[in-house]
Amino acid sequence: MDIKKIAQDLFDKEICELEKVKNKISDSLEIVVNLILNSKGKVVITGIGKSGIIGKKIAATLASTGTLAVFMNSAEGLHGDLGMINQNDIVIAISNSGNSDEVVSIIPSIKKIGATLIAMTGNPNSKLGKEANAILDIGVEKEGCPLNLAPMSSTTSTLVMGDALATVLIKARNFKPENFAVYHPGGSLGRRLLMRVKDVMHKDLPIAQLTSDMDTVIMTMTKKRLGVVCVVEDNELLGIITEGDIRRALKMKDKFFSLKAEDIMTKNYTFATEDIMALDALELMENRESQISVLPVLLNKEVVGVVRIHDLLNVIGK
Repeated sequence: MDIKKIAQDLFDKEICELEKVKNKISDSLEIVVNLILNSKGKVVITGIGKSGIIGKKIAATLASTGTLAVFMNSAEGLHGDLGMINQNDIVIAISNSGNSDEVVSIIPSIKKIGATLIAMTGNPNSKLGKEANAILDIGVEKEGCPLNLAPMSSTTSTLVMGDALATVLIKARNFKPENFAVYHPGGSLGRRLLMRVKDVMHKDLPIAQLTSDMDTVIMTMTKKRLGVVCVVEDNELLGIITEGDIRRALKMKDKFFSLKAEDIMTKNYTFATEDIMALDALELMENRESQISVLPVLLNKEVVGVVRIHDLLNVIGK
C-alpha cells in the first residue's frame, strides 16, 4: 500500500471538487453578503452532524472578523434553541443534501419568526433550497472518501465557502488588524496586535549626567542591567550610552577613565514614544542599517522608559 500516493490522491480529488465549486459561485454570494451587511440582527449558522461541526467553525470565523454570529445545532433548535433567533436575523442553514430531517424541520419556525433563510447546500432543488431566500451552492460530484460515502469533499467545500463569505465581509467592512486584535486579546496574536511600548518598557532607569565619569557610567549600567545608560540634563535626554559605546571607548586605553559620559554618548539616538505599538517598535529596531537592541522611550524630550529588543520579542512572539 502506497500511503503517500493515497494521501496525495485525496488532495487531488478535493482540489478538483473545490475548483468546480469555485466556478459555481454566482450572484447569490453578493446577495448574501448584502443581506448580512444590511442586517440589524445577527447571523445564525445551523446544521447537524459533520455539517454542524463545519458550521461552528464558520460562525467562529465570522464572529472573530466583525460579523455578529452564533452557531445553533439544528436538533437543539427543535427543542428550544430556536429562541435565539429573531426576525432581524439571517439564518444560514447547512445541509449538503438539503433534506436533513433536523434542518428541514426547523424551517417553518424560522419562517414564522421572520428571519431570512440562506441555504448552504449541494442540492438547490432540495426542500431547504426551495425554501431559502438565497442559495450558496456547495455541491460536489465526488467525495474524497474511496467509498464515496464519508463527507470529505463536501465538508471541505462548505468550509471554504464559509471562508469566502467571511473574506468578502472582511473586505466590505474594512476590517483591520487592530479590529481583529480586539477579538483575540489572548496569546501571541493578541499581544502582537494590541501591546504598546508603554506596556513593556522598563521605568526604573539607568541615569547619568553629562559629567559622570566612566566608573559611574559602568556601575549604573551594571546595576540596572538594561544595556544602556541615559544621559540626562534638566529632565531632557541628551544622549544614550550602550554597551557598544563603551566597547568602542575602551580602544582609547590610555584615557578611558578620564572620559566623561558626554564624550562617548550617542547624541543622534533612535527613540520610541509610549503609545506606539510594540510591533512597530520592534520593526524600528530591526530595520535600522545596524540593528539596535535598546530604545529610550520619550514623552516630549523627557525619557520615561527603556525598551529592549528581547523584551519585545518575548511579548510579541515573533
